Amino acid sequence: MLKMGGYGFLRLSLPITPDGSAYFGDAMIVLSLIAIVYIGFVALVQEDMKKLIAYSSISHMGFVTLGFFLPFSIFTASGSSSGAIMGMEGAMMQMISHGFISAAMFLCVGVMYDRIHSRMIKDYGGVVNTMPYFAAFMMLFAMSNAGLPGTSGFVGEFLVILSSFETSFWVAFTAAITLILGAAYTLWMYKRVVFGEVTSESIAQLEDINMREAFILFLLAVVVLIFGIWPEPIFEVMHATVEKLIEHIIHTKIL
Repeated sequence: MLKMGGYGFLRLSLPITPDGSAYFGDAMIVLSLIAIVYIGFVALVQEDMKKLIAYSSISHMGFVTLGFFLPFSIFTASGSSSGAIMGMEGAMMQMISHGFISAAMFLCVGVMYDRIHSRMIKDYGGVVNTMPYFAAFMMLFAMSNAGLPGTSGFVGEFLVILSSFETSFWVAFTAAITLILGAAYTLWMYKRVVFGEVTSESIAQLEDINMREAFILFLLAVVVLIFGIWPEPIFEVMHATVEKLIEHIIHTKIL
């Protein structure tokens, strides 16, 4: 559902009303930065795994709106379209990547909930001792959610941060804070759920993922790694369209 809003900006707001988008561009950048940082802190205090992942999704989607509305500020500041294209492509890559990462993270929570019937972090601990294969998959997705280089979660955010430098150092610095916050709340959850001693009899009796669960997690893991290591095919598909869109929106009456 979050990405439906991003798609609306991309297909409706920016191409149809570029003047209005430019007028509210600075406000959208500020709101995006607030979403990135503030919601990151909100995610940090969650005790429910599903809520934590949901809030982290909002924080990550702040990069999408930031990348969509940076072109106006970049063109005003430098007159360059290369940084604007980079930000837009980064935002689109973030939407694609987030679709797979969030699905994988929610699936991991679902796998545990199916066995324990609880989403609370305090009810877990030592899962790696009974579900080692599941723990390995969850670690990959947690690292990608935190923006680890080599995974798809890094590519889009990194491009948006790079393009932010052409607007302001402080915009880029504020956006980069989410890399720290993302690692903090994701690894905090993973550590408490997966590592440590087995905390209860229900954890001790857990069975590792079955073939059906392993197959789905494996497919998601392959996509996350391929898009992180070799995102070029995605950019080749979107580059011409992004160039046309940037050319259209930066030549507005307001600017």
